[in-house]
Amino acid sequence: MSGPLAGVRVVDLTSVILGPYATQILADLGADVIKIETPEGDNMRHAAPMRSPRMGHIFLHLNRGKRSVVLDLKQRAGREALLKLAASADVLVYNVRPQAMARLGLTYEDVRAVNERIIYVGAYGFSQKGPYAAKPAYDDIIQGMVALPSLAKQAGADRPRYVPSTVCDRVTGLNAVNAITTALYYRERSGKGQAVEVPMFESLTQFVLSEHMGGRTFEPPIGPMGQPRLLSEHRNPYETRDGYLCLLLYNDKQWRNFFRLIGREELFETDPRFATQTSRSSHFNEAYAFIAEQMRTRTSAEWLAALTEADIPVMPLNSLEDLLGDEHLNQTGFFSTVEHPTEGTLRTMAVPSRWSESPPDAPSPAPLLGEHTVEVLREAGYSSAEIDSMIAAGVAGAVT
Repeated sequence: MSGPLAGVRVVDLTSVILGPYATQILADLGADVIKIETPEGDNMRHAAPMRSPRMGHIFLHLNRGKRSVVLDLKQRAGREALLKLAASADVLVYNVRPQAMARLGLTYEDVRAVNERIIYVGAYGFSQKGPYAAKPAYDDIIQGMVALPSLAKQAGADRPRYVPSTVCDRVTGLNAVNAITTALYYRERSGKGQAVEVPMFESLTQFVLSEHMGGRTFEPPIGPMGQPRLLSEHRNPYETRDGYLCLLLYNDKQWRNFFRLIGREELFETDPRFATQTSRSSHFNEAYAFIAEQMRTRTSAEWLAALTEADIPVMPLNSLEDLLGDEHLNQTGFFSTVEHPTEGTLRTMAVPSRWSESPPDAPSPAPLLGEHTVEVLREAGYSSAEIDSMIAAGVAGAVT
């Protein structure tokens, strides 16, 4: 592999979405990610649609560029094999509760005993300093705990609704990538490995409250919590005469241009609700309702042309299908097709970042369950006879 993380080896004990999303990014950037799976495989292997058993669509996207090794860590020989892999690794990352790692005999102290330079990263529900430490957590649970469904209702939904994306898993996964790469940088400077905790609840609480702390930012409070613009019931794609558009008037120039466009320029000067950014921030509902009323007077094509000419940010409202045909994404080569050895032709997405000095290779397709077990164990120093014995005993599993 090439890329900015070429030469970094990651032992990946993660499953489902949070951890695999983080390690997929690391693999995309050139890291050698060794995915350790149970004999049943990552849960996302079983999420339809799929062409073949254990090769679900989400798994294919989140685990590209990785090598799959099947080990039964509940068996002593499986744990020993894991520690042997960790001894030559740069990073070990997991997303089960720390209590489960302790039961397996794979705490930081256990792993550090074989590799003092290891970066040992746990991404899970809650900080281990608080009363929720041992509680299980999934995306929906954390969404509810950080008030995202409540915010949806407060903003006008008919009832509390989850965000239709695994946003908590993915935000925490990005935080895990930041933690891993930063810890690697620290190790380069100090020579020291370390354990890092990346909890979902704390990560998402910061994510939400950094814009919704509102008046409670101050002590004593000077107003309620919540960001008025984001909670406005009129903050929606705007309905036109024949469809919907997404636009945002943000600064004074854009507002002035909009009023000029509709022939009401005097309102920008005379209506105190619209005159300044500070006044607009106290009247978002009225401002957005005014825009909505105007947008219904013309077609989407008419508005797109006029708003673009006025240098006001505007784009169509896409569906999922529209993304596949987006001219920008297609011209930049974001989508491509690859041939998977068992799954046939797959549509894949490019690494979204660009690098002038260390561009990553195109990632390899997601692995079959245990596809690289023999290869990786051999690299770790096991003989063919030892590997065969481990497979026969159910300690390891491999593609046959």
